[in-house]
Amino acid sequence: MSIICGVDEAGRGPIIGPLVMVAATIEEHEEYRLKELGVKDSKQLTPAQRERIFAQLEELEKEGILHYATKSIPPEQIDVAVNGNTTNLNYLEADTSLLLVNGLLQQIKIGSVYVDCPSPNIKAYKAYLRERIAEPIEIIAEHKADENYLIVSAASILAKVLRDRAIEAIKAEIGIDFGSGYLTDPQTQEFLNNHAEKFNLIFRKSWISYRRVINNKNQKKLKEF
Repeated sequence: MSIICGVDEAGRGPIIGPLVMVAATIEEHEEYRLKELGVKDSKQLTPAQRERIFAQLEELEKEGILHYATKSIPPEQIDVAVNGNTTNLNYLEADTSLLLVNGLLQQIKIGSVYVDCPSPNIKAYKAYLRERIAEPIEIIAEHKADENYLIVSAASILAKVLRDRAIEAIKAEIGIDFGSGYLTDPQTQEFLNNHAEKFNLIFRKSWISYRRVINNKNQKKLKEF
């Protein structure tokens, strides 16, 4: 039976915390189990639904039906990719996808891999993966793959729950609830304005919004001197 693999991420856009990527595999004839669990793109589920399905996916892993690998990419590594002359966030995602899939290929014979493509140039992104993947397997790279393929949806749920848990762990560590970590969240925006310097390690410093806050603070200090 053919084994399929789905790759997706959570946390590409926020200013706080890690980008989490997951590659998940399942035998094609077992994919119906994902549908029975109510698996769909994580953005279409409530937090409670994601947690429930996450636990059920973990059970499938214990039974040997589902396998997955995950990588949490910290803000400083994201900043290196964004600020690099020959890299960007798309390269970082592609390289992490390769790391995860090639790792799984050492244990599992995968027939096809489905990737939620972050790049507007799908052809180039797919070619980049094909040149570097460990085995000559079929690669399907598409926009909205997390909506169109159950195994990618499963990866999106796993990534989102792991990312959410990482954010909650950061809040517990610093003792402040800063919201979702996305700049569309007023609570996150307020936290950025008040604590950008004190808790600088949790921020993505390459984001324009972070640089703007720091520059404004530096300008204020100069005027006060």
